[in-house]
Amino acid sequence: MISFQPTEDQQLMRDTVSAFACEQIRPIARQADESGEIPASIVDQAWELGLIQSAIPEEYGGYGGDRSAVSSSLVCEELGYGDLSIALHVLVPRLVTYPVLELGSDDQKKQVLPAYSGEKFVAGSAAVMEPAMGFDVNDLAATAIRRNGDYVLSGSKCYVPLGPAARHTVVYAREDGATAAFVVPSDAPGLEVVGRERIMGIKGLATYEVQLNDCRVPASARLRGDLAPIFNRSRVALSSLAVGVARAAFEYARDYAKERHAFGVAIAQKQAIAFMLAEMAIEIDATRLLTWEAAWKLDRGEDATREACLAKNYAAKMVLEVTDNAVQVLGGHGYIRDHMVELWLRNGRGFATFEGLAIA
Repeated sequence: MISFQPTEDQQLMRDTVSAFACEQIRPIARQADESGEIPASIVDQAWELGLIQSAIPEEYGGYGGDRSAVSSSLVCEELGYGDLSIALHVLVPRLVTYPVLELGSDDQKKQVLPAYSGEKFVAGSAAVMEPAMGFDVNDLAATAIRRNGDYVLSGSKCYVPLGPAARHTVVYAREDGATAAFVVPSDAPGLEVVGRERIMGIKGLATYEVQLNDCRVPASARLRGDLAPIFNRSRVALSSLAVGVARAAFEYARDYAKERHAFGVAIAQKQAIAFMLAEMAIEIDATRLLTWEAAWKLDRGEDATREACLAKNYAAKMVLEVTDNAVQVLGGHGYIRDHMVELWLRNGRGFATFEGLAIA
């Protein structure tokens, strides 16, 4: 039976991350968006929370803690509530550590995981998305071909977070008609980071276009096993982040509506505004429950593809509607950068296209 009561450890982590998001992340969210840079100090503070190291076994330098998708979804929501760009930045090492933990060989774990278990933040990344219409993780344009005992990777990737800074990048490509994943070190020949992308939202997060110019990696770089749980954990993470962004926008709009008066009463008392706020709250809660169901099935070792896809698709629709409604509640103020709702709308718009940017 599904329980809606977090464990004591889950609640402690949730409260800790929530306080960090509200007190440390939110105050610098606008600065990060305007400057396109995330201060190293906030990344170091996030690292001290152990969000990456906690899931890595002690034999590889980690804490050997919980790898629960439900726990991760709670964390992702709180980080998304603080700021999406910063949340994605501090979580990017998971794009390497989780696939290696789940599908890596003993040698891969020994070679890769200790790098992400130290005292300082180390960037990892993933090259999933491609600059093409109708992108599908199960039908990639990038290819992986066996040649003389190695793999040769070819193609173009976009939305690769922290590209030049990443110690390793997990590259997803098509091999014999199926999707495969490869752990590629930053100095691999043929791996070229083209340049930073100029995008509408998540402007604080540095994302890059990457070219695979006959990038040669040894056969031992390939991850072995079913990638579906990795993609499903990514969908759960993105859905949880969307819930966090939407919740931030809803609460801001709700509080504004209570304080803003027109014709002698708070606009929150106007039926049109009250109904809009109620609908926003309903949609946020519905998305959270869909996400928790998918995470719960993942933790039970069950196939959660249906639930994860439903949650991800519903979350993308929900966060756009909620953030757009938040702008409408503020009226003309919603379009002014003095208020955060325009930032949340720009960030929320991206969830329809995001794939593989986070892992729960």
